[in-house]
Amino acid sequence: MKLFIDSADIDEIKEVLSYGILDGVTTNPSLIKEALKKHGNVDTESYIKEILKICKGKSVSLEVVGINYEEMIIEGKILFKKFNKIAKNVYIKIPVNPCLEKSCSNESDGIRAIKTLSKSGIRINCTLIFTPEQALIAAKAGAKIVSPFAGREDDYIRELNRIKFKKEDYFPREGIKKIVFPSTLKVFHDNGIVSGVDLIKKCAEIFRKQKIKSLILAASIRSPRQFREVAEAGADIATLPLSVIKKILEHRKTAEGMRKFTRDVVPEYRNILKKKQ
Repeated sequence: MKLFIDSADIDEIKEVLSYGILDGVTTNPSLIKEALKKHGNVDTESYIKEILKICKGKSVSLEVVGINYEEMIIEGKILFKKFNKIAKNVYIKIPVNPCLEKSCSNESDGIRAIKTLSKSGIRINCTLIFTPEQALIAAKAGAKIVSPFAGREDDYIRELNRIKFKKEDYFPREGIKKIVFPSTLKVFHDNGIVSGVDLIKKCAEIFRKQKIKSLILAASIRSPRQFREVAEAGADIATLPLSVIKKILEHRKTAEGMRKFTRDVVPEYRNILKKKQ
């Protein structure tokens, strides 16, 4: 499974690049806003170009902001033409459905935009996916990457059932279960999806059975355990904030072992390590 960082902060991207494990970057307008605020008076275009340069050979997703077919086509072409020439690594993020309300007349505009832009040779990362059906349709339209939002799906299931939670709270992949009087076991779900990890799993199962080549990118990852579980569920890519990447490296017993090994080093062994070759 490939590892992406979900960030537009160039310092964070450089840090994970230095680890030697980074495969790509996902950005969105909110992340770019945060990064520009942190770095102060910088030119937005130059800033994005710098990200692309340091990530040469690794995919970088840039998102449109339009909410209808025409706007997304224009913006997708502008972003790709302006930035892909820097390092040939740009993917354009298109929402699976740009509709801002529960009911509207432009729910198909995202799929139409994916189809049109893909036919013109522009690589698409379809974002804001919350059902396997959406993932399947996006792949059929030509998206090279589809991005189901695992953590946000967990949030939605809890919100539907009025369960109090913090975003960092662990959500079991098998779903939240409750005994309903007198003895019926109820599993909370969103149209049959019991968790964000289950969403990834069902997408992966469908893609495997239907021989779909689009990659599944598990987005909105909240914890190291969820990272592990989406890998087990069949995600091709997981995109993580820096905070979660760092937590993956932590374990109390690892630190305990390091303290013991450091205490136990004998002078002779240390001297061997100091000798020049």
